[in-house]
Amino acid sequence: MSAFVIDVVGLTKRYGDKTVVNQLDMQVQRGEIYGFLGPNGSGKTTSIRMMCGLLTPDAGSGHTLGFDVVKEAAAIKREVGYMTQRFGLYDDLTIRENLDFIARIYGMIQRRERVDAALDRLGLTARQKQLAGSLSGGWKQRLALAGCLLHQPQLLLLDEPTAGVDPSARRDFWDEIHALAHEGITVLVSTHYMDEAERCHRLGYIAYGRLLACGTPEELTARSGFTTWTASGSGASALAAELEALSAVALVTRFGNALHVSGQDATALDNALAPYRAVSGVAWEKTRPALEDIFISLMRQAADNYP
Repeated sequence: MSAFVIDVVGLTKRYGDKTVVNQLDMQVQRGEIYGFLGPNGSGKTTSIRMMCGLLTPDAGSGHTLGFDVVKEAAAIKREVGYMTQRFGLYDDLTIRENLDFIARIYGMIQRRERVDAALDRLGLTARQKQLAGSLSGGWKQRLALAGCLLHQPQLLLLDEPTAGVDPSARRDFWDEIHALAHEGITVLVSTHYMDEAERCHRLGYIAYGRLLACGTPEELTARSGFTTWTASGSGASALAAELEALSAVALVTRFGNALHVSGQDATALDNALAPYRAVSGVAWEKTRPALEDIFISLMRQAADNYP
């Protein structure tokens, strides 16, 4: 059995003159949580849909769960759990009715037992008679995940599943995702949240249709070549414009009253910042580059795919 649940090469999708996904190569290992990051319109959703058999690529090849992404799309769709960005279940059905409907579509035997198990796992049993349309974002998220798990998939494809969900619900969701990965289920999840990215085993960053980097958070930080200083205090924000103009500074990112100041040449950056470290009311500390800083830098270097 292949170590890779997803193994694709050169996946490409075009709409008219615009290439939405351009020569995507990706490998996702069995049992890992792979975070898929990138700005809106970067091609994340299109990539996921090609990998799960919902879209046919214009070029490229590969396999998901051992099935050919071009020739065996129907088989892939039966074996993956796909959670879309928007809630896709029926608002006028109860939680149980929605899950039972999904179980009927899959032709499951022992439907009641499967639905009961999904309700119990996601903490939905007490609310099973509540209409889906009356649920908050966090509870809708649990229901959608329960629906994805009903047919016991080996692979979960989650497209920005925590968008618009409160921090407590996001934390609970990620605890469940890690529990699923511990059971051997592979998870590919797209997200905009850097704290969620840190919880993934490996990451891929896509911008303008191209995969720009992939690896563990630690590998991506090391490969970036970034050196980062954090300036904090009441006077830090006022320095932003001057710091951005320095040739040794590649990126200045604002975090409240603090600035992350990054550059590729550690010595040049240290020398350039030396005069500013004497500024009253500003404390300087050499820190680990943040993933957000690295991804912003990658996006700035990427070529726009607008036709």
